[in-house]
Amino acid sequence: MAGGIGTARGEIITEQNIGSEIFIRGACMRLVAKFGQISLLLCLIWTLFGSFVAAAEGGYASIEITDWRVKWGDSAGTGSNAIPDTKEPGWIAADGAQGALELPDGASSAWTRVQLPQYSFTSPSVYIEKLYALHVRVYVEDRLVFEAGRGYIKDQYSLLVPLNTADAGKAMYIWTETLQDRIGVKDKIIIGEHSVLVKDYIRNGLIDVILGGAFIFVAIVLFVCSFYLNKEYFPIAATLAVVIASTGVLSVTYSPFIYTFYSYLGPASIIFYDIALLSLLPALTYLFERIFGGGKYGIIRKFRKFQAGYSLFCLICLVINLISGNRFVELYYFVSTTVVGVILILQFVLLIACVVLFALRRNRDAIIFAVGFGFAALTSVLELSWYYYREGDYDLFYWKWSLVVFILSLIIILGRRLALNHQQVVKYSRELELFNNELQRSEKMEIISELAASVAHEVRNPLQVTRGFLQLLSEKSSGDEKSYLTMALSELDRAASIITDFLTFAKPEFEQISLLNVQDEFKHIESILRPLCHLTGGKMVVEVGDQLWVRGNSSKFKQAFINIIKNSIESLGDDGVIQMSAYAKGDKVYIHIKDNGEGMDHDVLGRLGEPYFSNKTKGTGLGLMVTFRIIEAMRGEIRFISKKGAGTESVTVLPRADNPEASDSQS
Repeated sequence: MAGGIGTARGEIITEQNIGSEIFIRGACMRLVAKFGQISLLLCLIWTLFGSFVAAAEGGYASIEITDWRVKWGDSAGTGSNAIPDTKEPGWIAADGAQGALELPDGASSAWTRVQLPQYSFTSPSVYIEKLYALHVRVYVEDRLVFEAGRGYIKDQYSLLVPLNTADAGKAMYIWTETLQDRIGVKDKIIIGEHSVLVKDYIRNGLIDVILGGAFIFVAIVLFVCSFYLNKEYFPIAATLAVVIASTGVLSVTYSPFIYTFYSYLGPASIIFYDIALLSLLPALTYLFERIFGGGKYGIIRKFRKFQAGYSLFCLICLVINLISGNRFVELYYFVSTTVVGVILILQFVLLIACVVLFALRRNRDAIIFAVGFGFAALTSVLELSWYYYREGDYDLFYWKWSLVVFILSLIIILGRRLALNHQQVVKYSRELELFNNELQRSEKMEIISELAASVAHEVRNPLQVTRGFLQLLSEKSSGDEKSYLTMALSELDRAASIITDFLTFAKPEFEQISLLNVQDEFKHIESILRPLCHLTGGKMVVEVGDQLWVRGNSSKFKQAFINIIKNSIESLGDDGVIQMSAYAKGDKVYIHIKDNGEGMDHDVLGRLGEPYFSNKTKGTGLGLMVTFRIIEAMRGEIRFISKKGAGTESVTVLPRADNPEASDSQS
């Protein structure tokens, strides 16, 4: 018994732990969802803000310049400030539709001549959204108005150069130098009011920083929350945090905002960009592997190991290049950009093919993953293909927005899995609670059973002897003495009845088992209890179908249902009605006993069948306890439905037996 009680306590403690785990998981899911909503809201607000600003600026008549002239140079004249004469040969026409020009062989610099229009701006400025170079100088006629240089490979500039009102109609010269294959102005040059252009200048790339910062913040929160998950979901949540954080770092470090306003952070930004990209690729494949498995022939697992090895190789090359002072920058650029781009395309194609196969199998996670990842992969493949087709003369833009959709799909998958696991834990918790209740009930029943088996017989014999002598004395007594003896005999009979219930509970097995016709049994029960029902002012309605057969002991069957019906009779008020019905459904017989008595509260209903629990003044609770044991011995079950003031209904389900008459006719 001590071991049983210890087990019950252990189960209860486990249930409390499960409740805490449910609360923590729910809090983590709500927290991640809330931060996702905040990130989307910030993006939406920024987009709307940009639309409003654009609408407000519609009244400013900025001037766009889309054509200019270009003259190629080389590194020999880098230190010279001499502006070439426009009459010198070698000047070629260019326009924004061509995009950035490709450097011819032997050239590493270029002069761009732009004819400024006539304008009447109060504070004029020239704004160039995209200009490709590592070193830049801007002149108006022969006056130097801007100069900048970079010692790292990030060739995209965004320039806002103030002008004078007297510069209208003059020529502007832009000297650019690079180590890459593209150079010069990408598409257009804008002349306008400085107060107007500065907004575009500041806003260029800022949304990337906001989006990336939101991703990094969500990744940190998700990573912290992942420690509260179980071992099964920790790798998925932690890897998802790495994917989101890497995407955020890529968005921030790829943005021109950092290199425009915080140029001194350029070298560190490039390093973080490479580390984020090299972390994203194997993490993404590992996340896919954790969700859907290693794939046929372990192709996903093998590809992930290859990616991890190649990412480690690139990191080693990065360290060597940094230690050597960028002496191997071209080699590192090839292995970390060109080759990684090809691997990225192969990865997306492979994962798209796998996710389509899983989606065709109607895997819901695969369908969600297919929508998000398919959108991101298709966008990235198209952009990368276009990037290589233009030989680098293209700035990747749509990839970060496609990754937003993909990350949302990953969060949905993780949230869905946590929700399903949460439901399973809740279901297990409820089953555990029922098990605890059943365990406690079984322990109580075992105690009563052992007590009944060991004591009942020994107590019954002296009671019978005592009753016999009291009955003899009662026959010879008169007056008050006789009434006292009659009362004593009544209490002895009540004690004998309790002992009988004890014995029935201790040994519910039936000595004689036979086929019972439920209709006949209820006719006998009705004849016994109808007078008692009439005495209380109630009535009984019996609707029991014929040919309903069960296996059991007739006297025990009657005892069980008499206990139930007597309780219903005692709960009746004026115009009380007890309805008894029975019917067959499949291989079961259903017996309903319903009254319109006073009913019971939920707390009382849950304790029915417990020993020594009763609503009656002189009740012991043994009657229903015996009823439960008899029904259990017949391999059936019984449940009660009740509401305070609305009556009580008992539903008993017993195994249906074959009709003996049908068996005889077949034989």
